[in-house]
Amino acid sequence: MTDSATDSAAGPATARAGDVPLALPPVSAPYLLPFHYGALHNIGVDHLVDPAPVRAVLARRYPDLTAADFGGRACVTLNYQLYFAQYPSGGAIIQEIEYSVIALPTASTGRVARLSYEEFAQGYDQTKLLGIARLHVLCDSALAIAAGTRLFGEPKYPAWFEVTMPSPNGPVGELWDITCKAAVHSPREGAIERREETLFSFSADLTGLPRVPVNHTPVTGYGIDAAGRPLAGPMHVYQPYQYFRLSPAETGRVRLRVHDASAPAGADLLALIGDAPAAGAWSHQSAPVAAHNRPYYVPRSVTGGPAAG
Repeated sequence: MTDSATDSAAGPATARAGDVPLALPPVSAPYLLPFHYGALHNIGVDHLVDPAPVRAVLARRYPDLTAADFGGRACVTLNYQLYFAQYPSGGAIIQEIEYSVIALPTASTGRVARLSYEEFAQGYDQTKLLGIARLHVLCDSALAIAAGTRLFGEPKYPAWFEVTMPSPNGPVGELWDITCKAAVHSPREGAIERREETLFSFSADLTGLPRVPVNHTPVTGYGIDAAGRPLAGPMHVYQPYQYFRLSPAETGRVRLRVHDASAPAGADLLALIGDAPAAGAWSHQSAPVAAHNRPYYVPRSVTGGPAAG
């Protein structure tokens, strides 16, 4: 009987990487997990790119992750979120952009089926190990920046946004236009200070395009904690996303513009995406929960004066 057969029957003499159970990362006060979203509006755009620069970036920032391979291309993804958070003391409206690489733990590559980009985009990965290795997270809330950094190891820092997006309170259509502008932490606790410089912008006119409802959540978000340990945090979305496949004739509906190539996010966008066309887009918008309807006139009584109120 060979040594490998003995190990298979009785177990290896020494534990392999991944065989030793890991402790859960701490959740420091005052945070509670899971964090529940009251509403979420989300647009994402994927680009299939040359894998060599992506692998080089991951080797520096996420040495325990490997870039997903979609037919010899890596996938770099950019997504904007507008979400509402409700707390015992009130509420907050938060915006952010995540710029990420689709990746998975190198130690777990044997667990993930070989998928095309189309299959991945439609949620075929049942392990959910194919997640987002965040390179930049730009956010307009100092509180959310602190929480994302401390809990999930996100590379999160201040920015602010000018946005046009689909809304039942606006024109018919599916036009997203997101501009990301510079900001810095404020000396005032819990605040950021806006700057006028534009870092980058992207737009997606998805009006009239065929869409497919997909279930690709939970989305696993990868980060690095203060001690350099890799973290993975899943985010569940309880309604399907809408996936838009972009044919070569439709890629012009998505545009990415870098306004400040010297800023870290702009430099990475140019280095990894450059002029590569978008391969697909995906969106989610929470359904309205109430509507305040048009008023109507109340008949006046014969002897009545002006209506009260």
